[in-house]
Amino acid sequence: MQQLITFDAMRAAGVQGVRYVKPDQNFVRNEPARGADWVLFPQTWQVNALVYALRKRIFPSPAGQHLGYDKIEMTRAIRALVPEHVPETLILPSGPSAMQQVIDALDFPLVVLPAGRLRSRATRVAGGVFRVDDRATLRRVSERLEVLYAQELLEMDRDLRVVWVGDRVIAACSREGGDGFHHNLAAGARLSFAAVPAQAVALVERIARALGLNYAGFDIAVVDGWCYMLQFNLFFGNDGTNARGVRLGPEIRSWLERQASPDHDTPPPALSRAS
Repeated sequence: MQQLITFDAMRAAGVQGVRYVKPDQNFVRNEPARGADWVLFPQTWQVNALVYALRKRIFPSPAGQHLGYDKIEMTRAIRALVPEHVPETLILPSGPSAMQQVIDALDFPLVVLPAGRLRSRATRVAGGVFRVDDRATLRRVSERLEVLYAQELLEMDRDLRVVWVGDRVIAACSREGGDGFHHNLAAGARLSFAAVPAQAVALVERIARALGLNYAGFDIAVVDGWCYMLQFNLFFGNDGTNARGVRLGPEIRSWLERQASPDHDTPPPALSRAS
């Protein structure tokens, strides 16, 4: 049987047979880490030592770890892969020149996301995502950021959450309503499993396989029948999967077991999809 350890007991909850190890600074000398077949949910500062020094297999994958915690690099990677499915986006060093470039390219209203290191508590305002309707607001927001990450505003009344574990989509739903701008459940959105377009699921499959991801929650906007990839997240809520009767722990364990099998490249039988 594979030896599984985790440094995050909460996120690995439900994965059968995993052993929790306290993530102290001397973890590289810890025998459980050295003897493990898989390390589940390592902390960001542990990834390079585990992958490049100890040659450990980690879950989520190194690609997920390196891209999933950096909005800028994530956007650049997705845009290089499927530029037609990324909203028009500018990533610039914050300042008056960048602000003017954003206005010229996108016009108002637009969206600004805190993607670089923050100078103040910008992430605590509006969930870290700002709708900007005028120059004065753009100036106030950009002054708090080192990197100005600006994106066209997509007019929509819902977004999609598609969950990818291992090598397949395990659940998909739409999040409808909200506060008129945010569509997360905390903003009052409700889950629906009735209308998840097949092209959205196909887009997630294409991106996840191309980037080497094995765990992520993807957020997608659909505007006039066209799918736009907004982001993927390694820290995503499980309300949608739970409501669908899907448990992440067994799905993760099943995929890990298939990696130890001689025929692990054979895809598992497809589950019925929320669509």
